[in-house]
Amino acid sequence: MNSCRRCVIWLTLGSGLFLASEGLAAEAVFKAGAAKRDITPKEAVPMWGYGARHDMLSTGAIDTLHAAAVVIQAGDKKLAIVGLDLGRSPSEKSLQNIRQRIKAEAGIEHSLVAGSHTHHGPVLELSDADGKGKGRFDASIRYYQQLEDGIVTAIVEADRKLAPAKFATGAADLDGFNRNRHTKLPLKPVDRSLTVMRFDDTSGKPLAVLVNFTGHPTSLPAQTLKFSADYVGAMKAAVEKDFGGTAIFMQGASGDLSINKGTNADHVGFGQALAREVVKLAASLQPAVVAKPSLVVREERFRFESRSDLNNPLIRLGYSFAFFPELVANFADEFADGIRPRLTVAVLNGDTALVGASGEFFCQHALRLRERARVERLFFFGYSNGYHQYFPTIEAAAEGGYGADNQVAPAAVGAGEQLMNTALTWVFQMQGKLK
Repeated sequence: MNSCRRCVIWLTLGSGLFLASEGLAAEAVFKAGAAKRDITPKEAVPMWGYGARHDMLSTGAIDTLHAAAVVIQAGDKKLAIVGLDLGRSPSEKSLQNIRQRIKAEAGIEHSLVAGSHTHHGPVLELSDADGKGKGRFDASIRYYQQLEDGIVTAIVEADRKLAPAKFATGAADLDGFNRNRHTKLPLKPVDRSLTVMRFDDTSGKPLAVLVNFTGHPTSLPAQTLKFSADYVGAMKAAVEKDFGGTAIFMQGASGDLSINKGTNADHVGFGQALAREVVKLAASLQPAVVAKPSLVVREERFRFESRSDLNNPLIRLGYSFAFFPELVANFADEFADGIRPRLTVAVLNGDTALVGASGEFFCQHALRLRERARVERLFFFGYSNGYHQYFPTIEAAAEGGYGADNQVAPAAVGAGEQLMNTALTWVFQMQGKLK
């Protein structure tokens, strides 16, 4: 009798262990899905990127602006990565609306939503308040709902398309594609890295290609008041045509880097030349089933003292001449409690790090972080989950010049280094290398 009881107990425990193991196995999945949506404004609105335009309204579009999303499921966690053909990521209010909706509709708790930094997108900083947009720029305020809907729809569709996926990353250095536009020093830092993620279905058909490259999309003249994704749009179109899947572009630390068109006559030619490098790199990879899928994400907002006092009437007047009063009023509100950048760090499958920061970081921030992180691959996404102007290195701030002076780099000197040190610490903690 006792022996039989022991048999029943062991069978029960064995079944429990088997079911637990089976449950763990069921959770050990790696899936991906991708989708995109048109987010081109339907009405005339002020354009983002060049202060000299002031509040001049758009007059149409050269090409379509898109929100392109890839959703990754690793185990029981999901991450949405969204590349926008916009100058920056959405405002804080819009970002929170988007995040609430994708959590409710798709169970996605983590996201990296970033602008390509095209200077031919719409202004995103106005608000529905007197003196801050209401009445004069109601079309802009209406656009924010269109933008939120487009981003959410792309993410939710990508989530619905989630399927078992193979995965690979790769990197290559590109000579002559970008240049340092800031420093006067003879040895100019440049991040030449082209980095990609390739997602295939189980048959080997490309689902998505995420492209991480660094260079200002400022190919078109400021006088052109038409929307354009700049070289990024041409690159994505060529990748999708020649390689397949959905192309997602994520800008790097391009605060001090411009593109170098070279022999490529215009933004389309440059984008197609970059696409050829993307396709060559992606085709060289061998996506494989992820043996141990995992995803760890951490995000925080930080606070730094501002080097620009927008409450000072003279400084505010200067900003108003450089931009326009309603825009500056919203800047003043955003920076009333200091500069509050957001840092988002994810470690995917134990050896791929994704670092998103809400501003224009100088390239050495990404270069140094990549050198120190000791991971298989590190992706740096600028203009991500917010926008808090330029983050020069300490030595760049000492040199001065556009992008490093306090007019457009209001965060305290050293803020960028502090954020990168935090990102590095988090990566090591997520890998279990630091307590």
